Amino acid sequence: MRADRLVAVLMLMQRRDRVTAADLAAELEVSVATARRDLEALAAAGVPVYPQPGRGGGWSLVGGARTDLSGLTAPEARALFLLAGPGAAVSAEAEAALRKLLTALPRTFRAEAEAATEATVIDPVRWGERDRPRPATVELLQNAVVRRRKVRLSYAGRTREPTVRLADPWGLIDKDGTWYLLAGTEHGRRTFRVDRILGAEPTEQPAERPEGFALDAVWAEVVEEIELRRGRTWATVLIEERHLPVLRDRFGRHCHTEGPADRGRLRVRLAAPTALDLARQLAGWGALVEVLEPRSVQDELARIGAELLARYGTAGGA
Repeated sequence: MRADRLVAVLMLMQRRDRVTAADLAAELEVSVATARRDLEALAAAGVPVYPQPGRGGGWSLVGGARTDLSGLTAPEARALFLLAGPGAAVSAEAEAALRKLLTALPRTFRAEAEAATEATVIDPVRWGERDRPRPATVELLQNAVVRRRKVRLSYAGRTREPTVRLADPWGLIDKDGTWYLLAGTEHGRRTFRVDRILGAEPTEQPAERPEGFALDAVWAEVVEEIELRRGRTWATVLIEERHLPVLRDRFGRHCHTEGPADRGRLRVRLAAPTALDLARQLAGWGALVEVLEPRSVQDELARIGAELLARYGTAGGA
């Protein structure tokens, strides 16, 4: 759920003994189904809300209405602030509410709540993958980040040969459903794709973090490095404007519109690691895309076309 709605729901519930999904839907201007999902998401995140079935039922905060939220436990507060990390869809009003909530929390775990707001970055720009389930390891890693404890990782990298590493977890990134762990290792900073972590064992060894560390700034550096590797070859293409959203969805940051061309088409720049990678991605578009340059991409498209013609050119015609 959106972090600003989460705060709004909690503030509303602390003013009333009981609320229904219909009450929330009317108050927040969302559907009843969305309000119900928000309540269920709060409960699943560990915030102390519970349903009361039957006539006159609804949802309540454990212990009844409060004038503040200082009755939250440490894990509950951590869950709340993890949902509002850098990059989350949070309005200015919600940020102000979160700051007020932070000052109302007991001093004993205020530091953990502050750490939780910096434990996760949400990067909505995809790298060509979507609808990936959240790995079960994410919560364990988040706790390690917040508590600043080392974790022992069994990791399958590009070679798929598992290795065991002791890492200092610095923060997690949700990149359009694909999760990454930024961590320090004996070999320096590393980025681990969470769905390739075969096992994660928390330890009680204190984790080290660079002085002045800011997760969003370091992630921006990582993205820039990866984008440079992913975008070594650029091509200029012509495409009808109505197809541009699909092209942007596929190429993400590597799709730059340069302006109008002839016959209602747009001039677009695309990038991939190699000319072959570009050709493979564009071959399925057929005549909908015209590649102007470079010649290397045109040659790869011609080769792919010749291979397909040789295999399927007479299919069904014999």
